[in-house]
Amino acid sequence: MVHEKGLVPQELPPWLTKITAEIHESSGLFPSAINHVLINEYHPDQGIMPHQDGPAYFPVVAILSLGSPVVMDFTPHLRLRSGDGYISKDQSPCAESCAPERDSFSVLLMPQSLLIFKDDAYSDFLHGISDSPTQCYNQVVNEAEALAYSNEEDSRKDGDKIFHRDQTRVSLTCRLVPKVRKNLFRF
Repeated sequence: MVHEKGLVPQELPPWLTKITAEIHESSGLFPSAINHVLINEYHPDQGIMPHQDGPAYFPVVAILSLGSPVVMDFTPHLRLRSGDGYISKDQSPCAESCAPERDSFSVLLMPQSLLIFKDDAYSDFLHGISDSPTQCYNQVVNEAEALAYSNEEDSRKDGDKIFHRDQTRVSLTCRLVPKVRKNLFRF
């Protein structure tokens, strides 16, 4: 459990320890072993609102995607928006059309893919997934993968590149919580 004062330690199951150890060792981006994993299940019409991970975490996140592919959108944090073409906080990118927002970008998360982000992508951008079974991938940074995945039936008449999520998606969000407290709660 993550608390504002740190992580209350709890052993990860062996199968998850193996996965996180591989991510830690292969990436070289985490200063110590990953000690926090959030497992979420998303139905085809479920996403996650644009957000930023909290200050309790080391500023690197690794997301292992299983099941349905999905497009993750990165939008500049409100503190970086200047009002000249940026969307308001009440809108989400790629909602009605697939017109890109200035300085925004998207990544197609394929089944069994691993996305790791840090630095500006971690601190200066919100990340989220639209609540739609139809995913637009006009502006994904990994377009070659997206084109290999899609088929002719997925394209709209107006030329937008889309695919339909028809499976559940499971994500394993792997992070490091530097502060670990053994006696956080005293009774």
